[in-house]
Amino acid sequence: MARIVVIGAGTGGMAAAARLAVAGHRVTVHERTETYGGALRRYTRDGFAFDTGPGLLHLPAVHRDLFVKTGRERLEDRVDLVRVAATARHVFPDGSAVTLPNASRGKVIAALDDAFGAGAGDRWARMLTRAREAWEATRRPLLEEPLRDEPASRGALVRDGAYPALRRKGLLRRRPPTLAEAARDELGDPRLAAMLCGCVWGYGLDPETAPATAALLAYVEDAFGTWYVRGGGLRTLADALYDRCRERRVTFVFGSEVTAVREKDGRAAGVELADGSTEDADVVVTGGGPAAPGSPGAGPAGTARLTVLLALRGARPQGTPHRTLVHRAEAPGRPLTVLRPDDPALRPDDAHETAVLSLPVPAGAVEATAEAERLAEELLAAADGAGLGLRERLLWHVVRTPADNEAETGAPGGLVPPPALPGAGGAFLHPANTTPLPGLYAVGGWSHPGGGLAAAGMTGAMAAGLIEDPDWRGST
Repeated sequence: MARIVVIGAGTGGMAAAARLAVAGHRVTVHERTETYGGALRRYTRDGFAFDTGPGLLHLPAVHRDLFVKTGRERLEDRVDLVRVAATARHVFPDGSAVTLPNASRGKVIAALDDAFGAGAGDRWARMLTRAREAWEATRRPLLEEPLRDEPASRGALVRDGAYPALRRKGLLRRRPPTLAEAARDELGDPRLAAMLCGCVWGYGLDPETAPATAALLAYVEDAFGTWYVRGGGLRTLADALYDRCRERRVTFVFGSEVTAVREKDGRAAGVELADGSTEDADVVVTGGGPAAPGSPGAGPAGTARLTVLLALRGARPQGTPHRTLVHRAEAPGRPLTVLRPDDPALRPDDAHETAVLSLPVPAGAVEATAEAERLAEELLAAADGAGLGLRERLLWHVVRTPADNEAETGAPGGLVPPPALPGAGGAFLHPANTTPLPGLYAVGGWSHPGGGLAAAGMTGAMAAGLIEDPDWRGST
């Protein structure tokens, strides 16, 4: 039995802690804030409740595996996991709109043909088929195997040919296309291109710089569906993971900031705390983000987010999509996301509704309260321009800036880590879960395989597997 210290009680840290505790190790988690969950936080006021981090879940199989492996219990036995009816509704500046049914390729094709004309659905489906090829070629080294320096490990993730782009144009296109270029080349209709780019923006990636392999993110949503945790939102998933850790005798110490990783005889030997005390350990797992002690670095930067929480009077209109993307003429390709969950646990009664507006912004771009409020007004106006009618029902709102995210997660500038992507010569890969210091491992969205709830959960599996067996080759 080893003594293991985990830095940070985020999704990756708790996933690693639960798996390591089941393996028989004595695990202590030090969290600098007063709660667990990392970005999975909740804001409550006047009977309203809001997810302040991710509002939807993809690839729930990662969390299902975690709960089975740490207790032979289904995830659905702990949370009410539901597939939302529609992946998203897209509203465009010209007044056109389309709602994409969740996890039904045939219905998606029909919806696109109805909205944009015959052939639109087929072009979208062919793009997703090419994205599936990238997914199938890279899924295992991207999500299920530790990142190693061996050529065989990195080869499929570094090569630029993972996404089979149709064609390349001009001298500048001797390089592989970006996601935005592939969208314009292959989809034909600028609204279809905006849909694909909007999906990628939702993961904190700029489609003008992200490789075309980012299309696999849209494929994953299409193939595996979009999910929500009813009865309190995604924060409820953090509650369940925390409870599982406690059931496996993981010790949590909140308000306990780790300031340094101690070394002895050339390997990690414990941690130093802000109060001047130390704790010895045989293994240290760092999950506190790029600013945390022992962090291997940040990897691709991603973007920050401005979020506006809306408390609304009046019942949620029947048939309202869970997620709407408002594509704005003044910011083509970077849509406003509106989340409106149908969850009684988030509202005081059925005569009220909650909504969350979210927009990707550069780190540090929105700092002053006045600037944040001005941008919030613009987003409300954009939502109303798309016919959502939120302002007239508004009771109150709260603006959350990147600084709020930085305070909660420790990420510089409030950056949200993007998922790892193949291609681009490896520029969109995150640092490995092993580090140059023996006995020190990295988890969380800033390590392989990157950001997003599924990937962050996999970082915990990666670290736990490597701690148990340095030659571990991945999940089976």
